[in-house]
Amino acid sequence: MRWDPESAGAAVSRYLKFVRIEHTLFTLPTVYAAALEASGGYITARQAVLLALALVGLRVAGMSWNNIADRDIDALNPRTKGRMLVTGAVSLRGAYAVFAIGAALFAASAALLGPWPLYLAGPYLAVTVAYPYAKRWHCLPHLHLGAVYALVPLGAAIAMHSDDIALALARTPWLLVLALALWVAGFDTFYSKMDLEFDRATGLGSIPACYGDGAAKAAWTAMLWASAALFLANYALIGGGPLGLAPTIAAAAIEAWSAIAAYKDEAIPRAFNANLVVGLLASIGVILNYL
Repeated sequence: MRWDPESAGAAVSRYLKFVRIEHTLFTLPTVYAAALEASGGYITARQAVLLALALVGLRVAGMSWNNIADRDIDALNPRTKGRMLVTGAVSLRGAYAVFAIGAALFAASAALLGPWPLYLAGPYLAVTVAYPYAKRWHCLPHLHLGAVYALVPLGAAIAMHSDDIALALARTPWLLVLALALWVAGFDTFYSKMDLEFDRATGLGSIPACYGDGAAKAAWTAMLWASAALFLANYALIGGGPLGLAPTIAAAAIEAWSAIAAYKDEAIPRAFNANLVVGLLASIGVILNYL
């Protein structure tokens, strides 16, 4: 068999799309923002590289397992029936291989970061791979997803004080952790409205499907507005200067706007896409302050 670089390149591109690698790159500043806050403004090059590798590994494992667990549901849902594991663009065996690679990369990076990141690697993976089952178990999968995302800044803080968990938790930027968790849970709540009828027909849980439109609007508005306030409060708590203030305010403003914009069903995709930059902007604000 001859090596075909064009075919290999296409396969790599397909698998990068499968795990949505661009979302991982958008999340990376969150890791560094939390690490800088927890360490008082300094991280080593070694820590920076290992944190990035740990994030890539965890997200690759999480995204691939989410696709594996949901493949039967995705095949029935008109919105998701074009996903790569459903269409066969990625094989089930390939998806399992990607999950194994991601989990191994995460565990190895955690081990190199120190003892407590290693001890917590298993629980981190467990919480992450449990997410796709949440909608089968209860009506609040959005909060589970927010908790998964909160593990990212929390893990970065722990990595900065990897020998002392008590110190790590004391130095964790909890306002940032909570802001990020509520941000993700909030926009996932309004995004789930796109599957409202499907979720009800198949018995899957979400706030819109279980509690109705009014409760869902109140829930995502409360979460997104609280998150916006927490981003601003976190920046004030670290004594943020003018350099990082603009992106922090922009992040909060986009959240506040999207909560109201998503009241109209036709605006949900636009509000969702706008929200993708919120964590990036808020994290850049923190990073610029320390730089």
